[in-house]
Amino acid sequence: METYGSSFTNVKTYLRALSDTPHRLARRACSVSTTFEETSRVRARSGGDMKRSLRWYDLVGFGVGGMVGAGVFVTSGRASSMCAGPAVVLSYAIAGFCALLSAFCYTEFAVDMPVAGGSFSYIRITFGEFLAFLTGANLIIDYVLSNAAVARSFTGYLCTALGISTESRLRIIVNGLPKGFNEIDIVAVLVVLALTVIICYSTRESSLLNMVLTVLHLVFIVFVIVIGFTRGETKNFREAGDENHASGFFPFGASGVFNGAAMVYLSYIGYDAVSTMAEEVRNPVKDIPAGVSGSVILVTVLYCLMAASMSMLLPYDMIDPDAPFSGAFMESDGWRWVSNVIGVGASFGILTSLLVAMLGQARYMCVIGRSSVVPAWFAKVHPKTSTPVNASVFLGICTAAIALFTDLQILLNLVSIGTLFVFYMVANAVIYKRYVSIGVTNPWPTLSFLFCFSLTSILFTLLWQFAPPGKPKAFMLGACTAIAIAVLQLFHYMVPQAQKPEFWGVPLMPWIPSMSIFLNIFLLGSLDRPSYIRFGFFSALAVLVYVLYSVHASFDAEEDGTLGQKSIELVKESIEVQDHTLKV
Repeated sequence: METYGSSFTNVKTYLRALSDTPHRLARRACSVSTTFEETSRVRARSGGDMKRSLRWYDLVGFGVGGMVGAGVFVTSGRASSMCAGPAVVLSYAIAGFCALLSAFCYTEFAVDMPVAGGSFSYIRITFGEFLAFLTGANLIIDYVLSNAAVARSFTGYLCTALGISTESRLRIIVNGLPKGFNEIDIVAVLVVLALTVIICYSTRESSLLNMVLTVLHLVFIVFVIVIGFTRGETKNFREAGDENHASGFFPFGASGVFNGAAMVYLSYIGYDAVSTMAEEVRNPVKDIPAGVSGSVILVTVLYCLMAASMSMLLPYDMIDPDAPFSGAFMESDGWRWVSNVIGVGASFGILTSLLVAMLGQARYMCVIGRSSVVPAWFAKVHPKTSTPVNASVFLGICTAAIALFTDLQILLNLVSIGTLFVFYMVANAVIYKRYVSIGVTNPWPTLSFLFCFSLTSILFTLLWQFAPPGKPKAFMLGACTAIAIAVLQLFHYMVPQAQKPEFWGVPLMPWIPSMSIFLNIFLLGSLDRPSYIRFGFFSALAVLVYVLYSVHASFDAEEDGTLGQKSIELVKESIEVQDHTLKV
């Protein structure tokens, strides 16, 4: 059945649809789905089902593989030399704690609604179609751009492992193209296309490949940790290399530890892709909590050990910000070969993080296609491979095309903010889902709390970033903290939970999601201006696509009966049917 033919049959029907845009926006933008509908009628739009073949250890492998890429070999050096010093170990611990809070929010949704849509589906059942599309579009863009950057960085680390020059051997310089787009990277394209074929073939085989590459990568990481602890000196935790620089474990103070946590937090991005595998997990209730939380905890331990070994190798003010580990060994006679080993290990890490991210982006696109805001062609699941082949191939080609020409630094300036914004939205969504039963309870007390708490968090972040040091700053930060706690406590006692999860829920509600909201806003405040410009540009582009195409396609699907306009009665009926199904 053609779900959006009435608006796109010809120019005349499309112009008629555009003239009706305000009415359609009012009808569709805030329309919500239900858990029951997402797991039944919406999922059926893909045709075939995704095969449930994954267990908790597969999810742990995907989580570790997705998070532990080559970035840790760079971010640890920058955070230590510029922000935290030896206390970068605590920065990684704090960042890991923040990631675990967000992981709890993802886990509650994934267990309750085991579909492939991840955050897109979570926001769609709480805040409606428009915000879900806006966050989903930014996330897809971030995935494609970051995957292209990761693919190009693979070429660089491969050259390091082989001991050759990137420019002279593995990339082709085209003088006629503008700078930043004139280095043709054939290796990056081949890597992306090869992984695209693998993820199209089978999720189970993709998991096996990821497991093998992750184990190899972890072997190299453990090797680096052991070398650091055996060759390093504990005095480097206390002393600077230059006596004119501050010494001690906290040379930049407590603020430096938190600034370092903001810098290294991006090393944890990747666990969200695990939630998109929920539709392919055998036992979501047991496997998803263990897989998501277990991978974050394991990675946090590894990162802290790596940071400790790096801090023992050299004083913090002698660490190379761009190559902390390989730089330390390059200065030691007889140990330069370790730099090549690090290049090999980083290459494995790049492959695993790229594989997991490409799996995740395809599943996001698949479920966005199910909702009719993009062509349903993207939603199709191949009956033989049980994978979203169309979405995988399309995004794989886009990633390869960008990786072919675009310089790594240009790509790095375009990523990260969209992912943090989605984490922020999911934390809000899990609170809204617990305290608001659509069509039954009044949503305004919960929305008012979320607005006030976010506003207080933004004020705290602005003061932290821009207020001059001194007692007035400390007083204002303390006042913001007190207000935030008071608002949170008032909401906790005044507004009862409308519904509690059947199987697994975020503990200490609403404290943990609220902490996640605050920490994500705090981390967003640490990003640079180009990140916000990019976010504004792509968000505006997403709004334009929604207004010109998606809302009309969604409206047509509703008219055809493929999607429903969520009235109060229909929501109540869906919830009753879902509750009955769960009890049976």
